[in-house]
Amino acid sequence: MKLNHKEIGNLGEEIAAKSLEEKGYSILERNFRCRFGEVDIIARDEDTVVFVEVKTRRGRKYGEAEEAVDYRKQKKLRQLAEYYLMKHHHVSPKCRFDVCSVYLDQNNQIEEVKILQNCF
Repeated sequence: MKLNHKEIGNLGEEIAAKSLEEKGYSILERNFRCRFGEVDIIARDEDTVVFVEVKTRRGRKYGEAEEAVDYRKQKKLRQLAEYYLMKHHHVSPKCRFDVCSVYLDQNNQIEEVKILQNCF
């Protein structure tokens, strides 16, 4: 079945959330939106609040998925994290930014999931 860009992204986020939970993360929020944009997944890993950007691809023809998290996206994620932490009254928590790269085959089956911690 052929999925559009949005459906592939949603599938990737589902896969990423399950993979994070399997690694011991607790999912706090998915698709957190505010005036600055959106964070795909906000999770807790022990005593650390983790802001996770999910990138889903079919193959590596255009490079690694995580390479799409450029400086501009990193800056936006930092703003979002600051806003989220302020809004939820987290006082000086540990936080980090992870990227989850999800690769699918042509049949939308999982080929590989990479969780890259503390990317920026």
